[in-house]
Amino acid sequence: MQGETIDIGGRVGQQQSNMKLKFSSLFLFLALLLLRMLLMSIFCFRAARAKKVKEGMMLRVAVQWSYWKPMASLPLPTLRFPCRPPLLQFPISNLLSPLSAFAALAPSDSFSSSSSSSFHVDLQPYLRCSMPHKRLRVAVLLSGGVDSSVALRLLHAAGHSCTAFYLKIWFQEDFENFWSECPWEEDLKYAKAVCNQVEVPLEVVHLTYEYWNNVVSYIIEEYRCGQTPNPDVLCNTRIKFGAFLDAISGMGFDYVASGHYANVIHPCADQMEEPSVLELSQDMVKDQTYFLSHLSQSQLKQLLFPLGCISKDEVRRLATEFDLPNKDRKDSQGICFLGKIRFSEFVARHIGEREGIILEAETGDFLGKHRGFWFYTIGQHQGLRLPGSPWINFGLLVKYVVERDIKNNVVFVSRNYFSYDKRRRLFRVSSLKWLSGLPATQTSQLQCKVQHGPGFYDCSFEMEVGKDGQESVAVVRLSEDDQGLAAGQFAAFYEGRKCIGSGVILESWDDQSFPVCAKASEIARMEDKSKLGNPVKIKVKPEEVFVSRGSKQSMIRE
Repeated sequence: MQGETIDIGGRVGQQQSNMKLKFSSLFLFLALLLLRMLLMSIFCFRAARAKKVKEGMMLRVAVQWSYWKPMASLPLPTLRFPCRPPLLQFPISNLLSPLSAFAALAPSDSFSSSSSSSFHVDLQPYLRCSMPHKRLRVAVLLSGGVDSSVALRLLHAAGHSCTAFYLKIWFQEDFENFWSECPWEEDLKYAKAVCNQVEVPLEVVHLTYEYWNNVVSYIIEEYRCGQTPNPDVLCNTRIKFGAFLDAISGMGFDYVASGHYANVIHPCADQMEEPSVLELSQDMVKDQTYFLSHLSQSQLKQLLFPLGCISKDEVRRLATEFDLPNKDRKDSQGICFLGKIRFSEFVARHIGEREGIILEAETGDFLGKHRGFWFYTIGQHQGLRLPGSPWINFGLLVKYVVERDIKNNVVFVSRNYFSYDKRRRLFRVSSLKWLSGLPATQTSQLQCKVQHGPGFYDCSFEMEVGKDGQESVAVVRLSEDDQGLAAGQFAAFYEGRKCIGSGVILESWDDQSFPVCAKASEIARMEDKSKLGNPVKIKVKPEEVFVSRGSKQSMIRE
């Protein structure tokens, strides 16, 4: 009996041991199963993420519409970027290593080299204006166009840590009825796709309030007063490198870059008290220093223009090498932030229309009517729509705007705009701003641009002696005559390749300024212009229709 008891006790102990072993095995099995499921989940997540990146679906837009919408009408100092949790800025795979999160803050050498290795060209010659010898944090203004996209890729190839910014203004949405789609939608789509190629984060910044108050309202008032302001100069000075610089001032960026064709020479580290210098682009046709000439030295010191050392043709070739999604996109010809909106539509929308008359300056003949003098600038020949001859309206026999009577809403035109006795070379400028922080000498020999383009004039520049407290004004005399001098436009000044500053043209005059006959002046002052009857019709002799572009044109009237 005792033996059987001992045997039974041994069996019970063995059964308990077997049960423990089974529970341990089951626990281990479940643990392994959970681990496998976790690993499979991570694998599937990374595979899905890689697929989205490949298909251009990883859109990392940090500033959301819902965040900015209630703040659009607030002044700039109240704008704040939402803070993102640091871990959410990095891929899930980086969370597996404590050091990988810090590594993600720095540019990836392997990514840059792998991107460059597939190219058929050596990128080093194209990086001269991208500061390739130091690693920087760069805020890149990205418009969705080819130029800014290539600028971003060059900065990325140079090893910099880039964040792209798309500037969006709701003002654009006021014109949605002009197209079947939002005017900014396509731009933003391309901007996102370009960023996805190299995993650069893209942030959308709304600057409606600033654009309206600093650009639109100013342009409207200037046009009402008969001036011809330049929206692109104002946009660069007050929005892109004004309000935007203020908005990101606390985000730790070393420079702000864009796709402008210009070059900034910054001083060496041991000479930081020296001013930065704005120089002409290598591509003189595309050079945009004219649009940047009214910046301040403090603005210029923060800017970087990667395209300043290469030509437009090279930019197009690089876009193909980078296989950019917008590589075949046409260049934008529109005014800053207006895109496809015609400027006449912009003016009509915000100023309105007021019917006036068009008179020939030499004879006083009544040629037609217009919608308001603010639609016309000195030197303009398109959009006059003079009645009486298809040769006029199709541009074969052209009349140019030569004067405007602001008070009486009268536009004067002439076919002799290019006659040597009608040209001007003398004008005054105010609102002078010098990029170096110092004005030119009292009397200087400089070069001058009075409009965007490759052309320069040699000029003499002389400061007027004004009373205390009055704004500085200078008199500029060009070496050659110019037909398009218009009050309100900017005149940019150069010393060799260096752009030193600019001012606003106040007025132009000359001993041989364009004459308006007494009859034309008298008709312009008439209160009841309905008595003028029908416009004079222009008749063209067959032999007077020009054959070549350089032909002289003449006309007779019935």
